[in-house]
Amino acid sequence: MESLRDEPVDLEVVASDLVYRGAVWDVRSDTVRYGEGEMTRQYVEHPGAAAVVALDDEGRVVLIQQYRQPIKERDWEIPAGLLDVDGEPPLETAKRELTEEVDLAAERWQHLVSVHTTPGGNDEIVHLFLARGLSDVVTDYEREHEESDMRVERVPLADVIDGVLAGRLRNGILATGVLAAAEVLRREAASA
Repeated sequence: MESLRDEPVDLEVVASDLVYRGAVWDVRSDTVRYGEGEMTRQYVEHPGAAAVVALDDEGRVVLIQQYRQPIKERDWEIPAGLLDVDGEPPLETAKRELTEEVDLAAERWQHLVSVHTTPGGNDEIVHLFLARGLSDVVTDYEREHEESDMRVERVPLADVIDGVLAGRLRNGILATGVLAAAEVLRREAASA
């Protein structure tokens, strides 16, 4: 049903205050007119991100594992990064992140989905791409902080999906990306 879609709403903003300025994102408090009254909500202002389901010729997904302080775990993820270069389109960010995080380039790129990660708590949107035709690249990018001891693995797509469905892999961007990629592959096979 093509008419099923998210709908933009233009509410009158009575007040908008920067509550906290952070190194990567900020916290804002907005008061808006809603119905017969007003409501105040705080949320994280986020620059957005791009993420990559990098699928090799053997049907394996390139995964990274890195430490994440908010959840205090080393979770499995797909390569991703902030839209923090002025004017850089999400696809270019995805290409850059694939090279910076796992020293790879891809011949073929396809947009999978764009998702709001936590619409009740932040304005982040993540653009997910499927990358195929992978090749190694040499880079002098210096990884630091959480990226300095990042683990990189290639895992069969079916195994990653099993991990998501079993609750062993809980990263939302990873889950959305591999499930979308699997559906794209299913549709391609059905139409072949």
